Amino acid sequence: MDVRHARFVRSGLDAAGVAELELVDALAEELADHLVSQAARIDVVHVHRAQSSAVQSIVADLLREQLGFRDEVVLTPQDGFVTHARPDFVYSLGPGRGIIAEVERGGTTTNNHDLKDLWKTHIASDAQHLFLIVPNANWNEAGVAREHPYTRVLTRLGSFFGDPRREIDVVSLHVFGYGREA
Repeated sequence: MDVRHARFVRSGLDAAGVAELELVDALAEELADHLVSQAARIDVVHVHRAQSSAVQSIVADLLREQLGFRDEVVLTPQDGFVTHARPDFVYSLGPGRGIIAEVERGGTTTNNHDLKDLWKTHIASDAQHLFLIVPNANWNEAGVAREHPYTRVLTRLGSFFGDPRREIDVVSLHVFGYGREA
């Protein structure tokens, strides 16, 4: 299994933002290491028609049990938005600051789950960072890769970073790719 990790960061961070990003980056590295150490387990459960909860439970071993993320927490409601957003995992960095972690599988790009997760982070008053865990490839019944979500997610979501005109209110995005590619 090839675990991949890409990082996108909003431009123009102040000193507090840079310090916060160092903590977020450290957590991201722990997650990347965990995905590498669990590669064989993930490959067993990442098959055609499998539930995303199978991969999510492997990721939860680290996020919830070791790093202190909470799961299925309803985000603080926003004025003007009717949402009951409930990300897979949430980590508090301090008052009004946090990380959302989402584990995706089959609908990552076909159902725009990647864009929904970025939007969820953008409108959340208590989250500024997103850990998005997606498959390198999804398979059809014959065992052939039918799509490569990781690569598409980098192109789609990466476009919201690097140019102040296009940037949204998300400080950092870490995209992790799991599972074999071919």
